Amino acid sequence: MDKIIVKNLKIFAYHGVNPEEKQDGQNFVFDITAFLDLSVPCATDDVNDTVSYAKIIKSVTRIATSEKNDLLEHVAQRVADGLFKDFPKIQRLIITLKKPEAPIKADFDYVAVEIERERK
Repeated sequence: MDKIIVKNLKIFAYHGVNPEEKQDGQNFVFDITAFLDLSVPCATDDVNDTVSYAKIIKSVTRIATSEKNDLLEHVAQRVADGLFKDFPKIQRLIITLKKPEAPIKADFDYVAVEIERERK
């Protein structure tokens, strides 16, 4: 299956189990892989036959900043649900949500969750 990929989408939001995370906010980084049939837009060269990556970015940003959640898992699921709702052509998603500034006293690049969902 074909893919549209958005890598390292940085969004400032207010998620975490600690009160200061919901008050001060921090950066989150999304990798989105959307699986869909791209044979029609490959032939037509018409943006209306595909899913615009600009619209994917706008949708993920809206969803990620519209609520304050405790868990990355919950945010990733909300993004998956929203993308399936907003873009009927998407059949499957892999969403990686990274938290590079997690308030953990350790040396690390980021902590993350990755979910994989298929349209029901």
